[in-house]
Order: sequence, then structure tokens, then C-alpha cells
Amino acid sequence: MIRLLAPAKINLSLEVIGKRDDGYHDVRTVLQAVNLADELTFEAAADLTLSVDPSRAVPVEDNLVLRAAGALRAAIATGAGARITLRKRIPVAAGLGGGSSDAAATLLGLRTLWAPDFPDADIYRIASSLGSDVPFFIRGGTALGQGRGDALEMLPLPIHRFGVIMATPEPVDAAKTSRLYGMLGPANFSDGARTDEVVRRIRAGEPLSGSLRNAFEGVAAQAYASYNDACAIFGGYGGRVMLAGSGPALFKLVDDQRTADWTVGEIMESGSGSAAFAVALVGAWSESGLQEIP
Repeated sequence: MIRLLAPAKINLSLEVIGKRDDGYHDVRTVLQAVNLADELTFEAAADLTLSVDPSRAVPVEDNLVLRAAGALRAAIATGAGARITLRKRIPVAAGLGGGSSDAAATLLGLRTLWAPDFPDADIYRIASSLGSDVPFFIRGGTALGQGRGDALEMLPLPIHRFGVIMATPEPVDAAKTSRLYGMLGPANFSDGARTDEVVRRIRAGEPLSGSLRNAFEGVAAQAYASYNDACAIFGGYGGRVMLAGSGPALFKLVDDQRTADWTVGEIMESGSGSAAFAVALVGAWSESGLQEIP
């Protein structure tokens, strides 16, 4: 049996440059893996099946895990099956990339199970076909993403190593990313210079301070009923509050684990109905894939 962790991500910067002819948007973003993670197990079996724990966390039908497994099986041209179990810990449809990370873990776990010599280049090609964030989770760590977000350049870890994620009680909306992109207009587009500054500071080992940016913050108050109140609560504990990806989850970087744990306790006692997680920023996983659990 193979057991892998599938970490979440935050976006330390997310700029939208404009809309492309193919209907996607050009972005310039810094993606950062954190240690809040789902867990997947893979066992050899005659059929390809998926079970989810808790059972109502995400629908099994058309789940990105099964789509990834089917795409890999077709590329390998094998009839092999697998029994896949997904244990969800990352909040669903929150802007944290949980589904994309699960898909990447599936590609890596099933490659180990079915065809260990299957080329990395083909794994990345399949990952890109499944979603813009999936290629990032093949390696994780810190990366500059361009184009649709899937043209990646690895970066060192920032000097900030801890953060807090606040998952607000918004209804789950699987289509919210495309909805938010549809809400963006020219006033929300930018030239990528803020992201370039984040990259420069990361490479120089400097604090990120006020350089963080997320284009979706310009429409988040219209998109999410809880956004303004959540920002007020979260911001009351100090530090720059950021939207996580397309949201609705929020995050902030903090100085140490003690501050992260204290902030989580305050949020959980605030009565806001939000969940909170103290997280550590993590570097790229090994060439052989995501962290395997002994």
C-alpha cells in the first residue's frame, strides 16, 4: 500500500494580466505549499475505485482523483486497477488547491503502483490537462507561475515560515473560480510588477511585508457574503490578511509557531463559525513525489 500526503497551497501573490484568446486568463503568481494536507492511499485492485473520508466531504462522481487516475491509466495503456482512499483535511473549494493536490498525488502514487518508469514530462503533461494548479503540486515548495499558472519556475522558501489559514463558513461552490474570473474587469488587471517584487524579495531573503497582492480581492466582497466580516475579525489580530487563491479562505503570514497557535485559538473562540489552521510553509518534495507516510 502507498500512502501520500497532498498539501494545500496559498498564493503569496496573484496578479491577472488579462484575458487570453483561448478563454483562460494570463496570470503571474507565487504559489506556496503549506503543511495542511489531505491523505491518499493506493492499493492494487482489479477495478479502479475511490472512497472518501468523511464520506460527504467531496462527491466521488467525476472527482478529480478519478479523472487523474483515468488519464494516467489511458496514457500508460494499462488495464490495472487501484483502490484509492482519500481522507480530506483541506477545506473544499476554499482557494487552497486541495482538489488539485489530490490529483497530483494520485498521478504520483499510481505511477509508483503501475509504471515507475513513466516519464516525468508525461506526468506534467497530464497534470496540466487536469487544471492549472495541478502541475505545481507535482513538486510543491515555492514557485512562480505564469501563463495559465502552469508554467513554473522553482523558488527558494521565503524567510516567513509560518502562517494561519481562516476558512470562512461560505457555501461550497465548485464553480466559484470561474465565477470570480468572470467578475474581473480591466481595473483588476495589472502588469505583474507586484509579483516580480515578491519574487525578488524571496530570492534576496527579505520580508515580503506590503508587497503581497491578490487580484481577486477587488471582487471578493461582492462574491462572498462573509468576506468583509472575516477580514475584520482576522485583521484584528495584526498582520496583512490575504485571500487564499480565489477564496473564500483567508491567510496571513506570522513570525512563529506560537503566534500561529494563538491566532488560531482566538479565531476558534470568536464565534464567527470559521475554522482556523496553524500552518508551516514547506519546500519542494523529493524527486520521487509527495511525502510518503511510513
